[in-house]
Amino acid sequence: MPNMSLKKHEMPSQAPDVRNKNFEEVALGYSAETAMEEAQRCLNCKNKPCIGGCPVKIHIPDFIAKVAAGEFEQAYQIIQQTSSLPAVCGRVCPQETQCESKCVRGIKGEPVAIGRLERFVADWHNANSCDLPVKAAPNGHKVAVVGSGPAGLTCAGDLAKRGYDVTVFEALHLAGGVLVYGIPEFRLPKKIVRKEIENLSALGVKVETNMVIGRVLSIDELMGEYGFEAVFIGSGAGLPRFMNIPGEN
Repeated sequence: MPNMSLKKHEMPSQAPDVRNKNFEEVALGYSAETAMEEAQRCLNCKNKPCIGGCPVKIHIPDFIAKVAAGEFEQAYQIIQQTSSLPAVCGRVCPQETQCESKCVRGIKGEPVAIGRLERFVADWHNANSCDLPVKAAPNGHKVAVVGSGPAGLTCAGDLAKRGYDVTVFEALHLAGGVLVYGIPEFRLPKKIVRKEIENLSALGVKVETNMVIGRVLSIDELMGEYGFEAVFIGSGAGLPRFMNIPGEN
């Protein structure tokens, strides 16, 4: 029987007098029981409008049905078919204006908490599964990705799943772009970003940091002597300021 509650389950969080003394993540995430109860609010609509509101077209009703049945790993496998960063997207993707805004349950109440369920599934997988992602068979083509922010990591993951030999070049010291340097720890813990990047590495994605493409290497060099057949540029909106001292590259 569907759960016909008009309200989604609240997200557990640190109490104000606790979180004002630390920089740990404020939102604590659903328990398994809460996630299953929330998942039972999904009506598994025939037309599935929530998928139309998702930029990467996650099969939302399918993964939620698995959560409702307590099959959390199967739910994760459905999400990762089209999303390379589920633990990140479950936290910082604006679901309220995308998939959840299309949810039929939102007509006469609150929509299903799709983002919170995605976060739960990704966190459950990262905490409980020891299986590494399976590498796709190589297709013999090389692609360079400039920038390791959300766009670059997503591109790298999607290509790796299709057998491409992918190398990500990051100008700064840590991979992650805005996920690391722009979103605070209490909103998106750095360990979550590191885990998502480790999952991409398991797919075969290589990441090189401290590589300022355009200074250390040019696009022509990447596509010439380094043998890359295509270059995806996801360098972000930030503009670094250089000190103009020897060795800064």
